[in-house]
Amino acid sequence: MSRIWSELFSWRRIAVSSPRSFCTVQQTISRMVCLKMQQYLTHALHRLQKGPGYTYTELLVWYCENTNTHGPKRIVTEGPKKRAMWFILTLVFTGLVCWQWVILIKSYLSWEVSMNLRTGFKAMNFPAVTVCNNNPFRYTRSKQLLQHLDKFAKLALEHIYSYNQNGTIPAAFPPSQTNWSRAASLVIIETSEQGVETVLHILGSDESQIHSAAWNRSQSGSFKVALQLCNQNRSNCIYRNFSTALEAMNEWYSLHYMSILSNMPQSDRLMMGEQGQDFILACVFGGQPCNLENFTQLMHPTYGNCYIFNWGSEREPLVTSNPGAEFGLKLVLDISEEDYNPFLSTAAGARFMLHQQNTFPFLQDLGLYAKAGTETSIGIFVDEIVRLGGSYSQCTFDGSDVDVKTLYNTTYTMQTCLQSCLQDHMVKFCGCGHHNYPLPEGKNHCNNEGNPNWGYCYYHLKQQMEAEHSDCLESCKQPCNETQYRLTMTMADWPSESSEDWIYHILSYERDSSAAVTVNRRNILKLNLYFQEINYRTIQEDPALTIDWLLSKLGGQFGFWMGGSILCIIELIEILIDCLWITVIKVVKWCTYRRSRRAQIHCSDPPPTVTQSIEDHTNARFEPDQAESHIERPCTLVIPGTPPPQYDSLRIYPIPQRRITWECDEN
Repeated sequence: MSRIWSELFSWRRIAVSSPRSFCTVQQTISRMVCLKMQQYLTHALHRLQKGPGYTYTELLVWYCENTNTHGPKRIVTEGPKKRAMWFILTLVFTGLVCWQWVILIKSYLSWEVSMNLRTGFKAMNFPAVTVCNNNPFRYTRSKQLLQHLDKFAKLALEHIYSYNQNGTIPAAFPPSQTNWSRAASLVIIETSEQGVETVLHILGSDESQIHSAAWNRSQSGSFKVALQLCNQNRSNCIYRNFSTALEAMNEWYSLHYMSILSNMPQSDRLMMGEQGQDFILACVFGGQPCNLENFTQLMHPTYGNCYIFNWGSEREPLVTSNPGAEFGLKLVLDISEEDYNPFLSTAAGARFMLHQQNTFPFLQDLGLYAKAGTETSIGIFVDEIVRLGGSYSQCTFDGSDVDVKTLYNTTYTMQTCLQSCLQDHMVKFCGCGHHNYPLPEGKNHCNNEGNPNWGYCYYHLKQQMEAEHSDCLESCKQPCNETQYRLTMTMADWPSESSEDWIYHILSYERDSSAAVTVNRRNILKLNLYFQEINYRTIQEDPALTIDWLLSKLGGQFGFWMGGSILCIIELIEILIDCLWITVIKVVKWCTYRRSRRAQIHCSDPPPTVTQSIEDHTNARFEPDQAESHIERPCTLVIPGTPPPQYDSLRIYPIPQRRITWECDEN
């Protein structure tokens, strides 16, 4: 090949010196390259066809005599008895080595990981803090919108109370007057002593079940309040049982409340929600005052207007290099408990959550409560989790390799994937989306008018998603790099009785710029969030079994049982390759021989006649010239002609015994 390249460079110099003959030189070079490559490939093919030049027996003997392993040598050099013994030992130990190798390789391919805990000290990014009022909308601003729902909620409570007292329910409204029973119905399930269950609709019911309203409860039976959810033709229904009527009423109210909000524009919901200047009364970070400009407003589907401090999506995250409450975040919040929705918000307080920058806060699942009239201090510890990914664990770096398309315009998390997957299934099977999750493009939220059976579809899907092997759980992956916050929480009454008077006056004046006291213990609370220590922990996955471990274990087993090394394995591989080539060449020769035999059978000449056979037999020696053939000779001793010498072997063969024939004239 080097000679080919040298000739090519010489032709290139000629082409540069003579531009006019460049095309001719180029054609000549192409033909020369093709010819040289053809010769090289032909020579390589001939070398491959020759093979190692040994038979199977010769290869085996050569390997046993020259290998560095101990067993095969003794098979050739020892006597018959020891040869048999060493042959058996070699086979047994070879089997043991193969068995151990299979175990080691399977252990390596199991992709086990080991968790390593590392600690460090550095200035850390302060987490994003989301705070919300537990009441999503001010009741004075949304009361007009929810007046019909509140009316039927009060009526349902009266029916439940009447049933609990005397076992009867007043006549219920027929379905034509209300649609609250279509998507989700409040029912009472009565269980008799014989185990027979009877369903009684508290509000509207089917015409075939209106008679249930006048049904009297037996004194010995037990009952429970449940939520009935049916499909479109009401051929199948599911029941969500609750331990108390309080939980059932809250769930029923929330479903119809979401149906009403689905028809409202975003601007109206923002106006009904908690306003920042009314909700956040004071803010201090690192000893410096902060204001609403340091917060990002977020319309949360469950908690209305929420405010996120230090959200990295719009600005650089704040950094803290000192631990302690003086270097953290301090907030004073006003929850306005007197303006709560009585049916929707049963707990008073603020809802908050710590999370990474540019990640969505799932307060309904991961949020914490802060009680009004208290000062809540939260100490923060940071854990950084690093997963290997690839074959070791099912994780993703940015969510691009996940089959589920996230509906949140934030950084990928496991929660965003699961909620997006649930919403995709909701839109696909129910024809509308749930109010608590973002919508795909061009889709609408569910409501009772357009989707009367959306509650049944949603809870049916949710049961499937909560299964252990659901589609969403298998499709979504954990992030490979994740930061988690461990919190310690302490509480104290705030303000104290001795200081509450002047604190209420100052906070009221700063909010309303008047001397009137508008805040009290039922409405305000204080939050302190800070790093407990500027130490972080990194929980990192490392391979439990590395390739170095595998090679050392494989070599150790082979050296222990066979007394060999990696060179012995290479010798064995070489012998196996030679055996393979011998086999290939034998198969090719056999196929060629069979093909030639078939060709001879189809294209052979006709068989010789008797006369031709006699002539071939009598002329099997050197005959005299034709001119002397007419001379009559007497009977002479005729010796057959000398055969040509054989040059293809130096081996000695016995001289064949010659035949002496006598030829006589016919006279």
